[in-house]
Amino acid sequence: MEFDLLVALPELLPSAIAWAELQSRRVTEEGDPLGESDQSMAGEVGVRRPELIRVMLVDRIPMPDNSFLKRAAIETDLLGPHTAGLTLGHSILIVKEAMNLRILSHECRHVYQYERYGSIRAFLPIYLRQIATVGYADAPLELDARAHER
Repeated sequence: MEFDLLVALPELLPSAIAWAELQSRRVTEEGDPLGESDQSMAGEVGVRRPELIRVMLVDRIPMPDNSFLKRAAIETDLLGPHTAGLTLGHSILIVKEAMNLRILSHECRHVYQYERYGSIRAFLPIYLRQIATVGYADAPLELDARAHER
């Protein structure tokens, strides 16, 4: 049976938000701040507080422990072996081998989007609803991030 993210969203959102906030705190504590030129680039793509961004380079993007959340992430193609970057608030995870200006600028645009919505708790329901209704490739927030890649 195919996974229906739109149907699952009400049940999934509390776990997704909790997982995202936990990952964000970890990156805030362990990640590195952007250098001067990357802070400048972040400002150019709209980030208001680039000094708050922390980046953590990882071997792979972490998966949720919660089996329902993990299934949703995999079946909707949000997280998996192909995922190069993930932004959660001012926290950015990027796969080491994928790190480049295009990925970083894309993720910085997502930081701007989080700033615009005010929090992970406010952003994720909108983002996930877009993924559920039009798919990852056509989600307006993804189209916007791709339009700001360098």
